Amino acid sequence: MSVKNQVKPVYTIGRYFKNKFGEKVYKIPISISGFTCPNIDGTVAKGGCTFCENDSFSPNLQKKKPTFKLHPSREENPYLNEQLKQLEVQFSATKHKLEKKFGANKFIVYFQSFTNTFAPMHTLKALYERALEFDNVVGLSIGTRTDCVTDEILDYLVKLSQNKEIWVEYGIQSFYDITLEEINRGHDCASMRDWIIRTKKKGLKVCGHLIYGLPNETQEMMLESLRQTIDLKIDSIKFHPLYVVKNTMLTKEYKKGNFVPISEELYVDTIVKSIQMLPSNISVQRVTAGIDDPTLLSPNWCRDKHQQMLNIRKALLKKGFYY
Repeated sequence: MSVKNQVKPVYTIGRYFKNKFGEKVYKIPISISGFTCPNIDGTVAKGGCTFCENDSFSPNLQKKKPTFKLHPSREENPYLNEQLKQLEVQFSATKHKLEKKFGANKFIVYFQSFTNTFAPMHTLKALYERALEFDNVVGLSIGTRTDCVTDEILDYLVKLSQNKEIWVEYGIQSFYDITLEEINRGHDCASMRDWIIRTKKKGLKVCGHLIYGLPNETQEMMLESLRQTIDLKIDSIKFHPLYVVKNTMLTKEYKKGNFVPISEELYVDTIVKSIQMLPSNISVQRVTAGIDDPTLLSPNWCRDKHQQMLNIRKALLKKGFYY
């Protein structure tokens, strides 16, 4: 038997989409001004997660930010027309680049930045339905938190899913309450389990996000969070290393020497162990992340995404996996 035949391909989201749609499907990230989070605006906490400076994680977020912030209890949204315009401009620009570079033909609109269900229903409906009207869009992926969905929102997404591909992406990060408190998450593990189970029972597709390298977490804890995530019957997973960017609460702890970022060696080893743990039906959407700009303070290895991927692929190959 050849080495090639002994290597097992990782079940990526790309392979899932190609099996379903017959060709590659490209996700287009969207960042709509006015969206925020309940632990930024004071609903459940203030200051946001300790690691979060959302501009660093939002390539399409426009620099000019409105003072207006959405909240589910607001009856009106005077900024909606501008938000719809942002949606169209961002989608069109990214779609054009993908078509030109890759010959892309099918797209998922990914509402990425902040919490994209933390808004009045009429605003969500307007944005989601407009996105689904764009040419060659096969569905939506909606980034949010488990404490920012309701049965009304989920039931609405179920209706959309009858004709389109609808994903709910939940930021899980960790299944340790002590960690969630440490990072100022604003909710506990029990509420996450409850809403993920409810989302799955309604028949919606769920992608869970886990962060490796959170304060005081060992590799055993990281893998335990993955085990608990798998137990919830999610459909897909994203892995992120925790890196320190400027203008966050974590910045202060890092500069004081109270927080040491995860090493590349430990991160890669944890990713390999994670891939080995995954059931064959759970697709992988991301295995690492990073930025190469002046906002990144540490770790330095997060600057080079290409090198990260090379190192992860080499480590996976040694264990018989191709990514």
